Amino acid sequence: MFRFTAKALVCALSIGLAGLTQAADPVVIKFSHVVAEHTPKGQGALLFKKLAEERLPGKVRVEVYPNSSLFGDGKEMEALLLGDVQIIAPSLAKFEHYSKGVQVFDLPFLFDDMAAVDRFQASPAGQGLLHSMEDKGITGLGYWHNGLKQLSANKPLYEPKDARGLKFRVQASAVLEEQFKAVRANPRKMSFAEVYQGLQTGVVNGAENPYSNIYSQKMHEVQKYITESDHGLLDYMVITNTRFWNGLPEEVRGELRKIMDEVSAEVNRQAEALNQGDKQRILAAGTTEIIELTPEQRAKWREAMQPVWKKFEGEIGADLIEAAQAANRP
Repeated sequence: MFRFTAKALVCALSIGLAGLTQAADPVVIKFSHVVAEHTPKGQGALLFKKLAEERLPGKVRVEVYPNSSLFGDGKEMEALLLGDVQIIAPSLAKFEHYSKGVQVFDLPFLFDDMAAVDRFQASPAGQGLLHSMEDKGITGLGYWHNGLKQLSANKPLYEPKDARGLKFRVQASAVLEEQFKAVRANPRKMSFAEVYQGLQTGVVNGAENPYSNIYSQKMHEVQKYITESDHGLLDYMVITNTRFWNGLPEEVRGELRKIMDEVSAEVNRQAEALNQGDKQRILAAGTTEIIELTPEQRAKWREAMQPVWKKFEGEIGADLIEAAQAANRP
Protein backbone atom coordinates (compact mmCIF):
# COMPACT_ATOMS: atom_id res chain seq x y z
CA MET A 1 0.00 0.00 0.00
CA PHE A 2 2.83 2.33 0.98
CA ARG A 3 4.74 1.49 -2.24
CA PHE A 4 1.73 2.36 -4.37
CA THR A 5 1.14 5.58 -2.48
CA ALA A 6 4.79 6.59 -2.77
CA LYS A 7 4.75 5.86 -6.50
CA ALA A 8 1.59 7.87 -6.93
CA LEU A 9 3.14 10.72 -4.96
CA VAL A 10 6.25 10.72 -7.15
CA CYS A 11 4.06 10.80 -10.27
CA ALA A 12 2.01 13.63 -8.86
CA LEU A 13 5.14 15.60 -7.98
CA SER A 14 6.54 15.01 -11.48
CA ILE A 15 3.36 16.28 -13.08
CA GLY A 16 3.33 19.27 -10.77
CA LEU A 17 6.95 20.13 -11.51
CA ALA A 18 6.29 19.79 -15.24
CA GLY A 19 3.39 22.18 -14.86
CA LEU A 20 5.57 24.67 -13.01
CA THR A 21 8.25 24.40 -15.72
CA GLN A 22 5.65 24.96 -18.39
CA ALA A 23 4.24 27.94 -16.49
CA ALA A 24 7.74 29.39 -16.25
CA ASP A 25 8.33 29.27 -20.00
CA PRO A 26 8.86 32.83 -21.27
CA VAL A 27 6.32 34.57 -23.43
CA VAL A 28 7.75 34.59 -26.95
CA ILE A 29 7.16 37.84 -28.84
CA LYS A 30 7.99 37.72 -32.53
CA PHE A 31 8.66 41.24 -33.80
CA SER A 32 8.67 41.28 -37.60
CA HIS A 33 9.48 44.25 -39.83
CA VAL A 34 10.43 44.93 -43.44
CA VAL A 35 13.34 47.38 -43.21
CA ALA A 36 17.05 47.15 -42.43
CA GLU A 37 18.35 47.07 -38.86
CA HIS A 38 20.22 50.34 -39.47
CA THR A 39 16.94 52.29 -39.85
CA PRO A 40 14.97 53.93 -37.00
CA LYS A 41 12.48 51.04 -36.98
CA GLY A 42 15.22 48.44 -37.06
CA GLN A 43 17.05 50.09 -34.15
CA GLY A 44 13.81 50.44 -32.21
CA ALA A 45 12.98 46.75 -32.53
CA LEU A 46 16.42 45.79 -31.23
CA LEU A 47 16.16 48.20 -28.30
CA PHE A 48 12.73 46.83 -27.41
CA LYS A 49 14.18 43.31 -27.37
CA LYS A 50 17.12 44.38 -25.21
CA LEU A 51 15.04 46.17 -22.59
CA ALA A 52 12.24 43.60 -22.47
CA GLU A 53 14.66 40.73 -21.87
CA GLU A 54 16.67 42.74 -19.33
CA ARG A 55 13.68 43.85 -17.28
CA LEU A 56 11.56 40.73 -17.62
CA PRO A 57 14.24 38.01 -17.44
CA GLY A 58 12.83 34.55 -17.94
CA LYS A 59 9.36 35.99 -18.52
CA VAL A 60 9.72 37.40 -22.03
CA ARG A 61 11.81 36.49 -25.06
CA VAL A 62 11.72 38.77 -28.08
CA GLU A 63 12.68 37.50 -31.53
CA VAL A 64 13.33 40.24 -34.09
CA TYR A 65 12.98 39.48 -37.82
CA PRO A 66 14.20 42.41 -39.99
CA ASN A 67 14.21 42.96 -43.75
CA SER A 68 11.04 40.93 -44.51
CA SER A 69 12.85 37.80 -43.31
CA LEU A 70 9.71 36.42 -41.64
CA PHE A 71 6.80 38.21 -43.31
CA GLY A 72 6.84 40.75 -46.12
CA ASP A 73 4.84 43.91 -46.63
CA GLY A 74 1.74 42.16 -47.92
CA LYS A 75 1.57 39.38 -45.32
CA GLU A 76 2.56 40.85 -41.97
CA MET A 77 -0.87 42.24 -41.02
CA GLU A 78 -2.56 38.93 -41.76
CA ALA A 79 0.13 37.14 -39.75
CA LEU A 80 -0.50 39.44 -36.78
CA LEU A 81 -4.24 38.83 -36.85
CA LEU A 82 -3.66 35.07 -37.06
CA GLY A 83 -1.25 35.17 -34.12
CA ASP A 84 1.77 34.05 -36.16
CA VAL A 85 3.61 37.19 -35.07
CA GLN A 86 2.97 39.34 -32.02
CA ILE A 87 4.31 42.80 -32.88
CA ILE A 88 4.75 44.56 -36.20
CA ALA A 89 5.30 48.21 -37.07
CA PRO A 90 3.68 48.92 -40.44
CA SER A 91 3.88 52.33 -42.00
CA LEU A 92 0.82 54.45 -41.32
CA ALA A 93 -0.19 54.05 -44.95
CA LYS A 94 -1.07 50.40 -44.30
CA PHE A 95 -4.13 51.01 -42.12
CA GLU A 96 -6.74 52.39 -44.49
CA HIS A 97 -8.76 49.14 -44.44
CA TYR A 98 -8.82 49.10 -40.64
CA SER A 99 -9.24 52.77 -39.72
CA LYS A 100 -10.02 55.47 -42.27
CA GLY A 101 -8.87 58.13 -39.82
CA VAL A 102 -5.26 56.94 -39.96
CA GLN A 103 -5.20 58.09 -43.59
CA VAL A 104 -4.74 61.60 -42.22
CA PHE A 105 -1.00 60.88 -41.96
CA ASP A 106 -0.76 60.26 -45.71
CA LEU A 107 -2.14 63.65 -46.76
CA PRO A 108 0.59 65.54 -48.64
CA PHE A 109 2.06 68.72 -47.13
CA LEU A 110 -0.08 68.38 -43.99
CA PHE A 111 2.71 68.79 -41.43
CA ASP A 112 5.24 71.61 -41.53
CA ASP A 113 7.91 69.62 -39.69
CA MET A 114 8.45 66.69 -37.33
CA ALA A 115 7.73 68.84 -34.27
CA ALA A 116 4.19 69.28 -35.59
CA VAL A 117 3.94 65.50 -36.09
CA ASP A 118 4.99 65.01 -32.46
CA ARG A 119 2.34 67.41 -31.21
CA PHE A 120 -0.43 65.76 -33.21
CA GLN A 121 0.54 62.20 -32.29
CA ALA A 122 0.61 63.14 -28.60
CA SER A 123 -2.77 64.92 -28.79
CA PRO A 124 -6.08 63.25 -27.83
CA ALA A 125 -6.88 62.92 -31.56
CA GLY A 126 -3.56 61.24 -32.32
CA GLN A 127 -3.73 58.94 -29.30
CA GLY A 128 -7.30 58.02 -30.17
CA LEU A 129 -6.12 56.59 -33.49
CA LEU A 130 -3.97 54.07 -31.61
CA HIS A 131 -7.14 52.55 -30.18
CA SER A 132 -9.37 52.96 -33.22
CA MET A 133 -8.88 49.38 -34.47
CA GLU A 134 -9.35 47.32 -31.32
CA ASP A 135 -12.71 46.07 -32.54
CA LYS A 136 -10.75 44.52 -35.42
CA GLY A 137 -8.18 42.87 -33.15
CA ILE A 138 -5.42 45.49 -33.48
CA THR A 139 -4.02 47.50 -30.56
CA GLY A 140 -1.68 50.41 -31.22
CA LEU A 141 1.24 50.69 -28.81
CA GLY A 142 2.91 53.82 -30.14
CA TYR A 143 4.18 55.87 -33.07
CA TRP A 144 7.72 55.55 -34.38
CA HIS A 145 9.22 58.17 -36.65
CA ASN A 146 11.02 57.44 -39.85
CA GLY A 147 10.71 60.99 -41.07
CA LEU A 148 9.55 63.19 -43.87
CA LYS A 149 9.63 61.80 -47.40
CA GLN A 150 11.72 62.94 -50.33
CA LEU A 151 10.97 62.32 -54.00
CA SER A 152 13.53 60.36 -55.99
CA ALA A 153 13.64 59.82 -59.75
CA ASN A 154 15.94 59.42 -62.72
CA LYS A 155 15.19 62.95 -63.89
CA PRO A 156 15.30 66.18 -61.90
CA LEU A 157 12.02 67.15 -60.24
CA TYR A 158 11.74 70.88 -59.62
CA GLU A 159 8.06 71.45 -60.27
CA PRO A 160 4.97 69.21 -60.46
CA LYS A 161 5.06 69.23 -64.25
CA ASP A 162 8.42 67.39 -64.11
CA ALA A 163 6.67 64.33 -62.62
CA ARG A 164 4.17 63.91 -65.45
CA GLY A 165 4.14 60.41 -66.89
CA LEU A 166 6.67 58.99 -64.43
CA LYS A 167 5.89 55.71 -62.65
CA PHE A 168 6.25 56.14 -58.89
CA ARG A 169 6.30 53.25 -56.46
CA VAL A 170 3.69 53.70 -53.76
CA GLN A 171 2.49 51.72 -50.80
CA ALA A 172 -1.00 50.25 -50.95
CA SER A 173 -2.67 53.52 -50.01
CA ALA A 174 -5.49 55.25 -51.86
CA VAL A 175 -4.30 58.65 -50.60
CA LEU A 176 -0.78 58.11 -51.92
CA GLU A 177 -2.13 56.95 -55.28
CA GLU A 178 -4.19 60.14 -55.59
CA GLN A 179 -1.21 62.22 -54.51
CA PHE A 180 0.73 61.16 -57.59
CA LYS A 181 -2.28 61.28 -59.87
CA ALA A 182 -2.67 64.92 -58.80
CA VAL A 183 0.66 65.71 -60.50
CA ARG A 184 -0.24 63.49 -63.48
CA ALA A 185 2.23 60.77 -62.54
CA ASN A 186 1.45 57.05 -62.51
CA PRO A 187 1.42 55.35 -59.10
CA ARG A 188 2.47 51.70 -58.95
CA LYS A 189 1.85 49.60 -55.85
CA MET A 190 4.89 47.57 -54.92
CA SER A 191 6.14 45.89 -51.75
CA PHE A 192 9.11 47.54 -50.06
CA ALA A 193 11.40 44.55 -50.63
CA GLU A 194 10.90 44.86 -54.40
CA VAL A 195 11.59 48.59 -54.75
CA TYR A 196 15.32 48.44 -55.48
CA GLN A 197 14.87 45.91 -58.26
CA GLY A 198 11.87 47.81 -59.60
CA LEU A 199 13.92 50.99 -59.85
CA GLN A 200 16.91 49.14 -61.27
CA THR A 201 14.90 47.50 -64.05
CA GLY A 202 12.70 50.49 -64.84
CA VAL A 203 9.43 48.92 -63.71
CA VAL A 204 9.13 52.17 -61.78
CA ASN A 205 11.02 55.43 -62.37
CA GLY A 206 10.73 56.99 -58.95
CA ALA A 207 9.77 56.61 -55.32
CA GLU A 208 9.17 58.54 -52.09
CA ASN A 209 11.12 57.76 -48.93
CA PRO A 210 12.99 59.32 -46.02
CA TYR A 211 16.75 59.42 -46.47
CA SER A 212 17.30 56.45 -44.12
CA ASN A 213 15.20 54.17 -46.34
CA ILE A 214 16.85 55.44 -49.50
CA TYR A 215 20.33 54.80 -48.14
CA SER A 216 19.73 51.52 -46.31
CA GLN A 217 18.07 49.97 -49.36
CA LYS A 218 20.70 51.44 -51.72
CA MET A 219 18.06 53.23 -53.78
CA HIS A 220 20.50 56.09 -54.33
CA GLU A 221 22.50 53.70 -56.50
CA VAL A 222 19.60 53.47 -58.97
CA GLN A 223 18.15 57.00 -58.67
CA LYS A 224 20.04 59.93 -60.14
CA TYR A 225 18.08 62.65 -58.36
CA ILE A 226 16.47 63.24 -54.99
CA THR A 227 14.21 66.24 -54.52
CA GLU A 228 14.14 67.34 -50.88
CA SER A 229 10.40 67.88 -50.86
CA ASP A 230 9.44 66.94 -47.27
CA HIS A 231 6.02 66.45 -48.81
CA GLY A 232 4.71 63.66 -46.62
CA LEU A 233 5.25 61.57 -43.56
CA LEU A 234 6.57 58.03 -43.36
CA ASP A 235 6.03 56.97 -39.78
CA TYR A 236 5.02 53.67 -38.25
CA MET A 237 2.43 52.51 -35.78
CA VAL A 238 3.72 49.75 -33.54
CA ILE A 239 0.81 47.35 -33.14
CA THR A 240 0.03 44.07 -31.46
CA ASN A 241 -2.71 41.47 -31.58
CA THR A 242 -5.37 42.69 -29.13
CA ARG A 243 -6.20 39.23 -27.83
CA PHE A 244 -2.52 38.43 -27.26
CA TRP A 245 -1.90 41.75 -25.52
CA ASN A 246 -4.91 41.51 -23.23
CA GLY A 247 -4.02 37.91 -22.40
CA LEU A 248 -0.60 38.80 -20.96
CA PRO A 249 -0.19 38.81 -17.18
CA GLU A 250 -0.95 42.31 -15.96
CA GLU A 251 2.54 42.93 -14.55
CA VAL A 252 4.17 41.79 -17.82
CA ARG A 253 1.85 43.91 -19.94
CA GLY A 254 2.43 46.94 -17.73
CA GLU A 255 6.20 46.66 -17.94
CA LEU A 256 6.11 46.11 -21.71
CA ARG A 257 3.96 49.22 -22.02
CA LYS A 258 6.56 51.26 -20.11
CA ILE A 259 9.34 49.82 -22.25
CA MET A 260 7.49 50.61 -25.46
CA ASP A 261 6.95 54.22 -24.36
CA GLU A 262 10.65 54.52 -23.56
CA VAL A 263 11.73 52.94 -26.85
CA SER A 264 9.33 55.13 -28.84
CA ALA A 265 10.82 58.27 -27.32
CA GLU A 266 14.34 57.08 -28.15
CA VAL A 267 13.47 56.04 -31.71
CA ASN A 268 11.84 59.40 -32.35
CA ARG A 269 14.76 61.26 -30.83
CA GLN A 270 17.26 59.50 -33.08
CA ALA A 271 15.29 59.37 -36.33
CA GLU A 272 16.06 62.88 -37.56
CA ALA A 273 19.79 62.53 -36.82
CA LEU A 274 19.87 59.21 -38.67
CA ASN A 275 18.12 60.69 -41.70
CA GLN A 276 20.49 63.64 -41.83
CA GLY A 277 23.46 61.30 -41.48
CA ASP A 278 22.21 59.14 -44.33
CA LYS A 279 21.66 62.24 -46.45
CA GLN A 280 25.36 63.04 -46.03
CA ARG A 281 26.30 59.44 -46.86
CA ILE A 282 24.26 59.66 -50.07
CA LEU A 283 26.03 62.87 -51.01
CA ALA A 284 29.39 61.28 -50.25
CA ALA A 285 28.57 58.31 -52.50
CA GLY A 286 28.41 60.73 -55.43
CA THR A 287 25.73 58.78 -57.29
CA THR A 288 22.83 61.12 -56.70
CA GLU A 289 22.18 64.85 -56.90
CA ILE A 290 20.02 66.27 -54.11
CA ILE A 291 17.79 69.11 -55.27
CA GLU A 292 16.71 71.71 -52.72
CA LEU A 293 13.48 73.42 -53.69
CA THR A 294 12.96 77.17 -53.52
CA PRO A 295 9.95 78.35 -51.48
CA GLU A 296 8.18 79.12 -54.74
CA GLN A 297 8.80 75.63 -56.16
CA ARG A 298 7.65 73.99 -52.94
CA ALA A 299 4.49 76.09 -53.01
CA LYS A 300 3.71 74.78 -56.50
CA TRP A 301 3.97 71.18 -55.29
CA ARG A 302 1.74 71.93 -52.31
CA GLU A 303 -0.85 73.62 -54.51
CA ALA A 304 -0.87 70.74 -57.00
CA MET A 305 -1.43 68.12 -54.30
CA GLN A 306 -3.85 70.13 -52.12
CA PRO A 307 -7.02 68.71 -53.81
CA VAL A 308 -6.20 65.31 -52.27
CA TRP A 309 -7.20 66.71 -48.87
CA LYS A 310 -10.70 67.55 -50.08
CA LYS A 311 -11.09 64.21 -51.83
CA PHE A 312 -10.54 62.27 -48.58
CA GLU A 313 -12.08 64.71 -46.13
CA GLY A 314 -15.29 62.67 -45.90
CA GLU A 315 -13.45 59.43 -45.09
CA ILE A 316 -10.89 60.87 -42.70
CA GLY A 317 -13.06 63.48 -41.02
CA ALA A 318 -12.69 67.24 -41.30
CA ASP A 319 -12.19 67.49 -37.53
CA LEU A 320 -9.19 65.15 -37.66
CA ILE A 321 -7.61 67.09 -40.51
CA GLU A 322 -8.18 70.33 -38.58
CA ALA A 323 -6.56 68.82 -35.47
CA ALA A 324 -3.51 67.83 -37.54
CA GLN A 325 -3.29 71.31 -39.05
CA ALA A 326 -3.55 72.86 -35.61
CA ALA A 327 -0.43 70.95 -34.58
CA ASN A 328 1.58 73.13 -36.98
CA ARG A 329 1.07 75.98 -34.49
CA PRO A 330 3.19 75.44 -31.34
